[in-house]
Amino acid sequence: MDKKNISEIQSQLDSLDPHEGRQYTGLREQVDNLIHSLFSALFPRYYRLDPLAPSGEHSTEAVARYLLAALSYVTETEDEAQYYSDRILERLPEIKRVLLSDVQAAYEGDPAAKSTDEVALTYPAFTAISIYRIAHEFYLLQIPLIPRMMTEYAHRETGIDIHPGATIGSRFFIDHGTGVVIGETTVIGEHVKLYQHVTLGAKSFEVGEDGTLVKGIKRHPNIGNDVVIYAGATILGGTTTIGDGCVIGGNVWLTHSVPAGETVIANVAKERKNTQNPAQDV
Repeated sequence: MDKKNISEIQSQLDSLDPHEGRQYTGLREQVDNLIHSLFSALFPRYYRLDPLAPSGEHSTEAVARYLLAALSYVTETEDEAQYYSDRILERLPEIKRVLLSDVQAAYEGDPAAKSTDEVALTYPAFTAISIYRIAHEFYLLQIPLIPRMMTEYAHRETGIDIHPGATIGSRFFIDHGTGVVIGETTVIGEHVKLYQHVTLGAKSFEVGEDGTLVKGIKRHPNIGNDVVIYAGATILGGTTTIGDGCVIGGNVWLTHSVPAGETVIANVAKERKNTQNPAQDV
């Protein structure tokens, strides 16, 4: 193709591009850098500092630098970016405390885990949960784009899709993890264990008078404390609640609530009282 035809194609592409609004070129790379710096700050035994970082810069300084770089794309002023950066930095110790509880839950809940180091270094679910917990802080601050970009980075890397808006308690473990989906308004209690291909999703979408989807409403289920949900289970709906201590068997499809202490089994479609420790394999 000659240069004239190539230029005509470029002109057509330019005419289709919205020229108003923010430019986000480079934001994806900044978010990736931010994630790497956060892992170095949170877990320095496992992740090294940026080799291109200025001499003498410690890991939290690197996080602050990458925070400001990413936030500059989605804020109006330097002061606003600095405010959000400071809020995220203040939350890092608490994020680490919760993540350490997640590591311990994985180690205790998986007989194949030989150490907490193995969990932190090799389990894709821990990577996804770590990024989710950081992104959730951005989400709570109503920072646009960055929290979803962070969890989609985790989705690409691990196959685990956790919306940053979900609320998830401590000691959370996803075993294997591939294909897990956790929707935006999901609420998960303490010491919950999921297996691969679990979906915590929306049953249906409310439509407004103008025919568009109604946003900002509760669409995803509530999962109580000490719940185990086995592979392939699907739990849908914003009014669906799984009570404390429940066990949800593999391939179960649920759109109704389950009282505390019940076990739901797909092949016989019945519920029975759970007398085992729900945190253990059944």
